[in-house]
Amino acid sequence: MKNKRIFKRKIYDKLLEWKKTYDGTYSVLIQGARRVGKSTIAEEFAKNEYKSYIKVDFAHITEDMLEIFRDISNLSLFFLRLQAETNVTLYERESVIIFDEIQLYPKVRQAIKYLTADHRYDYIETGSLISIKKNVKDIVIPSEEHKIDMFPMDYEEFLWAAGNPNYQLIKQLVDTGKPIGDSTNRKLMRDFRIYMAVGGMPQAVEAYVNGKNFAEIDAVKREIIELYKDNFRKIDPSGRISKIFESIPSQLALKKKRFMISRATGKKKISKDEERLSDLIDSRTVLICYDVEDPSVSLSQTSRDDVFKLYLADTGLFTTLLFNDEESGNEDIYRKLLSDKLPENLGYLYENAAAQILSASGRKLYYHTWSSAEGIHYYEIDFLIVEKAKISPIEIKSSRISQHKSMDVFSDRYSHVINKKYLYSQHDIAKDGDIQLWPMYCMPVICHKNC
Repeated sequence: MKNKRIFKRKIYDKLLEWKKTYDGTYSVLIQGARRVGKSTIAEEFAKNEYKSYIKVDFAHITEDMLEIFRDISNLSLFFLRLQAETNVTLYERESVIIFDEIQLYPKVRQAIKYLTADHRYDYIETGSLISIKKNVKDIVIPSEEHKIDMFPMDYEEFLWAAGNPNYQLIKQLVDTGKPIGDSTNRKLMRDFRIYMAVGGMPQAVEAYVNGKNFAEIDAVKREIIELYKDNFRKIDPSGRISKIFESIPSQLALKKKRFMISRATGKKKISKDEERLSDLIDSRTVLICYDVEDPSVSLSQTSRDDVFKLYLADTGLFTTLLFNDEESGNEDIYRKLLSDKLPENLGYLYENAAAQILSASGRKLYYHTWSSAEGIHYYEIDFLIVEKAKISPIEIKSSRISQHKSMDVFSDRYSHVINKKYLYSQHDIAKDGDIQLWPMYCMPVICHKNC
């Protein structure tokens, strides 16, 4: 059986920082959606940074191993039994114990307080947030727990995996702010569209790196989507969470001001749907973007909890979900995406990519809509971010066209609180007045540089 590739991930540096900063006084909890690579990075870190490690996978635990965890009141005896069962020797302050899928055994998570106080070993926990929250009502949450969020692979990680060195070139482009020319811009945009097509789920990236075609890559992503829907059905047998999840692309396609739960479920919205939405967000499979009533005051303070849009946390899965009613992968969409021949009504793929980039840079997502003076139509700014205590509006265009009526009207209304104006498209680097025009592949660099 071929070994699974281990990709370079940025979270590794965060784990190094945790190990150095806390020196065993805190465990670390890696939380994120299923299949983003939590278990893989935990084990790779343990192999490289410790003399020995034990991994306990609560999703596939034996009865003998489970018996050991039923009584951990005597820690010395507990550690001896654990070593005997796994045939691994633990070394004080030189070993780590991984509790994989810890949400399935909440009592062990509760015991973290006592395990870290014992200080013999370090502890890494992994879990899916939706299950973690569902399984803590009868336990005391340990305060001695450092949490790290893990996302799908970002663009830089994707290029690392593909052996593509162009991220450094993009950094230089952002620093100079000068156009690179049509030919190179087209090449860099095509590379970025490959990332949009494949996405950042490690299994899909592995398939791409191994030379699989897009039908095969699409099959990998469909399996992940089915896994997500299976998980949703476990916590919501009504199927409404799955319907909300599946309707995200179609609702974005409608270009409405907000996501409508009733449109997703086909039924009148009920109070239980708010809990379902919360569970979906906690699964980390989706990103929520809130409408802001008054950007001149505050994004968080004037955001509307009941007016929002939803995006998928991984644009590669978004691409697949667009055609999830097909029995096999739709290679036509990939061919059109890579050749820049997408119909204009599929431009929201780029909007989803932007949401993923902003979220990966640690930002919450906000947008702003308002009616025209005549009340005939409405304007919209795709995303708003805070920079230097001011607001920076962001517009996303799928084509090279740089029309920006909404940006112009927004600028007139809120000129006193605006820092910079960004318009991302497939256009080469340029300026249009005081609006900075950037190609989409520059967005990850700019977001991380200014966060």
